[in-house]
This record gives sequence, structure tokens and C-alpha cells, in this order.
Amino acid sequence: MARIRSIAEGTQNIRPHDSEVDCFYNVLDEDGIRLLHLTTFGSDHRKSKPKSSQSIQLDRDMAVQLIEVLLKTFPDILPAAKAALPATSSSSSSSNGEGESPIFQSLLKELGITD
Repeated sequence: MARIRSIAEGTQNIRPHDSEVDCFYNVLDEDGIRLLHLTTFGSDHRKSKPKSSQSIQLDRDMAVQLIEVLLKTFPDILPAAKAALPATSSSSSSSNGEGESPIFQSLLKELGITD
């Protein structure tokens, strides 16, 4: 149960998990900071009743990094991601990429959000 402070490609030897779980999200605003809180619950094969297994929280900067990783990993989701975006004003700094990483600015351009 922690707030993510960095996102980087790992080097561990991994394989697909055998079970699936449900994940719920909440949005938390605390002291002017918005956090996305994700909680996973035990698998269907868990012996006890369902309860929270793990939770993570992401602030805005980590959300941007996660979006970058998701779009690099699954580039074919760009059309669905673009369709899911709320209508934005072209004069808004959050929609024109100011202050974002070069990768994020490139993704915004691919999505047709910036020139």
C-alpha cells in the first residue's frame, strides 16, 4: 500500500499470472494534490472472503508517466484513448503539453491534441 514515486522498466524475469482480480479506483483530493487510488481484491480462488490485496496511488506526474508507458506498450490503443478524452479547450496549458516530457508532448501530437 503505497504512493508510486517512480516508474521505470524492470529487469526481473516475469511470466503471466494464472489468476485475474478486480480493481476499483477512487479519486482523492488532499491538500491540493489529486491522487488516483487503485485497489485490487483477492482472486476468485481466495479461501477467505474478498478483501483488499494491494493498493497504489498515483499523483499527476506518475499518471503522465504511466500513460506514456501504456501508449508505448499498446500503441494501437491511440484511437480509443483519443475517443475517451473529454472535450478540451485548445488554449488550455494542460491540453497543449506545456511542461510535459517530450514523449508526452509527442503522444499529445499523435492524439491530435496539439499542433
